[in-house]
Amino acid sequence: MTLPELLDYASVFVFALTGALVASRAQLDIIGFAFVASLTAVGGGTLRDVLLNRDPVFWIAQPALIGVAVAAATLVFFTAHLFESRLKVLTWLDALALSVAVPAGVGVALAAGHHWAVTLIMGIATGCFGGLMRDVVCNEVPLVLKQGELYVTAAFAGAAAAVLALHLTAPGPALLICAAVTFALRAGSLTFGWRLPVYKARPPRV
Repeated sequence: MTLPELLDYASVFVFALTGALVASRAQLDIIGFAFVASLTAVGGGTLRDVLLNRDPVFWIAQPALIGVAVAAATLVFFTAHLFESRLKVLTWLDALALSVAVPAGVGVALAAGHHWAVTLIMGIATGCFGGLMRDVVCNEVPLVLKQGELYVTAAFAGAAAAVLALHLTAPGPALLICAAVTFALRAGSLTFGWRLPVYKARPPRV
């Protein structure tokens, strides 16, 4: 199994956990859990593969990935009640999933020999769109759009770090650097309140 494939498996599992946690907050049945978990788990990677014209899409080539997502959903269905704050667990699992999915997207684009700009965008898309789909479907405020928080910024910085690191090292270490930068920025935003300035409306000039 290649490193990008391993990252895809890890990303599917952790993102599926987050999808199932959101399903628990929406009080869905076990089939709803499996649906939301699977949508979250493969959403970003599916968009990536469609844009890159990969045939077949990664989870169609490896149907076991859907089994991984369903297993994660089942696990959360029977254990979610044990967590004192499911939102806190969700937020941190999502940060972990982001830091795995971004290098997964970067790795796939690199392996296909795409331009660095495409590689950058595929890292962001793989990391962000599964969680965005999850939150929209379950009528939650998307974590990716929470005001000022470093989310897409963390994904961008991680993917950019990988692209830059490729000038100095092999793809494997570059993907690890990508994961570390992504998680560090997202965790810093959650723990220390790291933010970017946000747009503030001002009255028009007369």
